[in-house]
Amino acid sequence: MFQSPEFVGLKNYAKAFMSSDFRRGFLNIIWYTIIVVFTQTFLAVFMAVVLYKPIPGQRFFRTFFYAPSVTSSVVISIIFMWLFMKTGYINLLFDNIAGLFGAEWKSIEWLNKPDGLFQLIARAFGGDIAYEKWYFHGPSITLFAVMILAIFTTSPTFMIMFLAALVNIPTSIYEAASIDGASPWTQFWKITLPMLAPITTLVVVLGTMGCIQMFDYVRLATSGGPLDTTLVPVYQIYTETLGINGPIRAGYGAAMAFILAIVIFTLTYIQRKLIEDKTEQY
Repeated sequence: MFQSPEFVGLKNYAKAFMSSDFRRGFLNIIWYTIIVVFTQTFLAVFMAVVLYKPIPGQRFFRTFFYAPSVTSSVVISIIFMWLFMKTGYINLLFDNIAGLFGAEWKSIEWLNKPDGLFQLIARAFGGDIAYEKWYFHGPSITLFAVMILAIFTTSPTFMIMFLAALVNIPTSIYEAASIDGASPWTQFWKITLPMLAPITTLVVVLGTMGCIQMFDYVRLATSGGPLDTTLVPVYQIYTETLGINGPIRAGYGAAMAFILAIVIFTLTYIQRKLIEDKTEQY
């Protein structure tokens, strides 16, 4: 960026694959993508089904649930940082719940807790997983906090997409099923979910692409910490290209960006083949 370019061949690509930080960032984003995509899709379907049927204040609730999606990610991130502080409302809520049972809640530093899920499980049984074996730790508590933030802001957008799909399902199908004696639960599993399959494909693909490219929440809330447990590829590309934590290495950042683009394309292709093949009949 500020010096003459130097041809290094595939050196930057090799460096990326050999970098433990880059590998760790990919592992973090894999955990993040799996949990966030599944949860946000489930919640989007649930909210869409609930708000599809006429209920008192339907328009209000639709607007209320959709509001987080149109709010600035900066504002949402700052609010969540306040909520997840050691003296924030999340710890206060758990403290009040514990007090109802005569117990005491030990406040957690949600945004500064590197302990992983599998690490906590191992400790519960008297063991532990060394820090050097970070690939066995599982997603950290801090990463879970970032996941909650992402799910809160993205689920409403997908809810709107599912609502639009529900409107297009002919009511005559449900009427025929009711005449045949199908219960509402059976209608949901045998009619609603299969008919929503095409839009589910779109939601899963868009959700996966968005998760892999996640940047803003990490940049604003954790900066990759603590102990790199929320480090993600796009944030690494950002820091390396602009020299945030050291010298500017635009070539290295570009190499990581190309690797990430290939991963996104491959996953998207696989998802479409696996899901769309099952939805062609609809």
